Amino acid sequence: MSDTLLIQRHETVAMLILNRPQQRNALNTELRDAIASTLATVAADDSVSVAVITGNGPVFCAGFDLKEFDKTPMQEIFASESSVRYHEALRTFPKPLIAAVNGAAMAGGFDIAAFSDLRIASTAASFGHPEIRFGSGVMYGPLADLVGTARASEIVFRGEPIDAAAALEYGLVTSVVAPDALRPEALSLAASVARSPLTALISVKRAVIERRR
Repeated sequence: MSDTLLIQRHETVAMLILNRPQQRNALNTELRDAIASTLATVAADDSVSVAVITGNGPVFCAGFDLKEFDKTPMQEIFASESSVRYHEALRTFPKPLIAAVNGAAMAGGFDIAAFSDLRIASTAASFGHPEIRFGSGVMYGPLADLVGTARASEIVFRGEPIDAAAALEYGLVTSVVAPDALRPEALSLAASVARSPLTALISVKRAVIERRR
């Protein structure tokens, strides 16, 4: 397993920790591939009912690692085999996925949160799609499904981050907690969800996936 992604097991909960803090947990190919393969492993493990994803360091995820691709057009990056596999793994993960957003969740990092089923945030968290300022398209559908088209359009077109308090007001996150309480709160929420039978959780998640754009 790549050391860019750490895995912790807490009974029936698997915690995935993005582990490129010096690079703001930016999604290079290695990390995207690690997320995709780990989600597949967790999906196939009947002893795991819920997954939590968070980041090491002060940033949740800064989005795709553009330094890796130099001047490659963004549309080519998104069309790559690695990117397609990564996004499909997030979109179709068949069990509840909780994002514990510890800091800035920008661009592709925001997408991770949007693809998750539940989101809790640290008071240090922020969310945004600054890539629109640089001519890049945005994955609009998952965000619009969460907060409605008016709020989603405001967030996307302005390209400015919103803080944790605004995210709570918009319904993007269900709770905001102190930074040192984030992982314990996420694990408590995950354990509460995991008390339901796995078959029921998978059935509900299947309906969620079918509604996603």
